[in-house]
Amino acid sequence: MNRKRELKMLRYLDVPILLIIVALSVISYTAISSAKFYDPSFAEKQLMWYAIGFVAILLSLLIDYRHIGQYAYWLYGLGIVLLLLLYVPGIGMDPTDTKGARSWMNLGVTQFQPSELMKVFIILALAKVLADTKEVRIKSGKAILKTALIFAIPFALIVSQPDLGTALIFLGIIASMLLVAGLDWRIILVLVLIAALAVASVFWLYFYHKPILEKVLEPHQIHRIGSFLDPTSDVDGNGWQIVQGMIAIGSGQLLGKGYQNGTQTQGMWIPEAHNDFIFPVIAEEFGFVGASVLLCLFIYLVYRMVHIALAAQDFFGTYLVAGVIGMLVFQIYQNVGMTVGLMPVTGINLPFISYGGSSLVSTMLAVGLVLNVGMRRKKIMFYSED
Repeated sequence: MNRKRELKMLRYLDVPILLIIVALSVISYTAISSAKFYDPSFAEKQLMWYAIGFVAILLSLLIDYRHIGQYAYWLYGLGIVLLLLLYVPGIGMDPTDTKGARSWMNLGVTQFQPSELMKVFIILALAKVLADTKEVRIKSGKAILKTALIFAIPFALIVSQPDLGTALIFLGIIASMLLVAGLDWRIILVLVLIAALAVASVFWLYFYHKPILEKVLEPHQIHRIGSFLDPTSDVDGNGWQIVQGMIAIGSGQLLGKGYQNGTQTQGMWIPEAHNDFIFPVIAEEFGFVGASVLLCLFIYLVYRMVHIALAAQDFFGTYLVAGVIGMLVFQIYQNVGMTVGLMPVTGINLPFISYGGSSLVSTMLAVGLVLNVGMRRKKIMFYSED
């Protein structure tokens, strides 16, 4: 591909998305600086992860996303291998050191969470499967079965870690992609009913047959159900997080208490304030206005991605962007929901804002793939080198 064509494609780079990411990086640095006011290294390391993330975006733009798609199954296989390596002594970290989940890999100088990278790989693999059917509406039983199999393997591995929060994100990914793929509404209805029945069964067992539930779920997962139903009954665990988070959000009122002036944040009343519960930090110190600005940035980011999906050259590009949208929307909804008591605490962080290298770099890599699709949208099909 010659230089003129490369420059032509750069004209279609979605600059608003990059500006949104820059704005989110400022918010992230500010919130982490306040949440970890006694240890500035966390905010500094977050800036380092953002720098690496922007490099990931740049690298993802250099290769046509369709060429990347040709290696989708290989990347998917690599992700499965990384998940399996977590069970190898010396590579996978002891669950007792990682809050009960076998999710982290020890790289010596840092830690790495393969499931975060697997989210990107499964989006590529599912987009490849769905695009190869060459159907406007997915009806092929073979394609549906292959899609289910590709989804089920990493989902089962992550649930077994156990890391139910990340596994739920995978459900958000496949749901958004199948919805865009035009899956028959009757199949969607059956899947929704099955999901509703599963949730209802869990709560029914919790109230009436808890010993049975204890054979299916981990103790900390059952504990989270109880703290969700009545946060005040769990003053030493997730209920404490929820209550303190809601106090912080409510006390911020309209304009907030000011940077590093939040009593709940500065008093260190909120556990994991720099990570899972960073939204209450923003709401307390910058109020309803500050929290609304953050949510509006997320909404505009999703809007820009939808625009790219609609203008994509092919089904593969559309499905790829749809998977990234599903991933982000589910994470944002779940994280904000659990901090205000509307959703159970699942350990899902807030994209771009919460502290964490694996999550941030993987998410920015996914954004880079979206920008890649946007750079090569339909208008370029009519480009001439003359």
